[in-house]
Amino acid sequence: MSGLFLKGVTVKRGERVVLDDINVTFAAARLTAVIGPNGAGKSTLLETAAGLLVPVSGVLRLGDADLTSIGRQGLARRRAYLPQRASVDWPISVERVVALGLMPQLPAFGGLPHALLPAIDRAIEECDLSALRDRQATGLSGGELARVNLARAIVGDPELLIVDEPTAGLDPRHAIDAARRLRARADVGRTVVMAIHDLDLALRFADDVVAVRDGRLLGVGPVADVMTEDMLGRLYDVRVSIRRDDDGASIRFLD
Repeated sequence: MSGLFLKGVTVKRGERVVLDDINVTFAAARLTAVIGPNGAGKSTLLETAAGLLVPVSGVLRLGDADLTSIGRQGLARRRAYLPQRASVDWPISVERVVALGLMPQLPAFGGLPHALLPAIDRAIEECDLSALRDRQATGLSGGELARVNLARAIVGDPELLIVDEPTAGLDPRHAIDAARRLRARADVGRTVVMAIHDLDLALRFADDVVAVRDGRLLGVGPVADVMTEDMLGRLYDVRVSIRRDDDGASIRFLD
């Protein structure tokens, strides 16, 4: 499997620099959490890493290949991207939405190929959607739709999986389940990147952390090195306490 490498990446929206000279490696077989306050540039970083935004300078490589040289079809087969607050605007079934994650392999017309059904079944089961399989996606709650979109992202088992706030809107059980699914993808060798505000889940499930503030990297490295009280305090402008016990670690914001 291939890691994703960003070197000297700068991104503008209009005339405003939103990412400034980013150097980071998203390693294969590791789950990387991208953290930071609102407006820090996390979503822009993920969109750029997914090949959806073109930087004004810098290089992006997936393994040995320049990201821009892979081509749209090739990239679609190797990478899945789940944006923040992804919506479904058509009254199609949950099964069909999940199947869209296999778009590069789907025929233009007709039913779902039988060869793809096991992957769809597996993603639906993993995201606790069996009871919703035939429901129209437009009638789902926000949390249910978030699970459907996660299933859509993982159904093709891409080597690079990039997800923006995958636990937003989920109840605690399904938020933990989502983090576990992403953890499991990394454990079998995939490169997994998630932007996340739930720092306890990042602390519990991630291998590496990329801390972003004002479009710049404030910290990059293993969870234990980056998610310290000092670093998180500087990142969010609050005092932070990290409590560790036999059940793991948790974060408290003190003011």
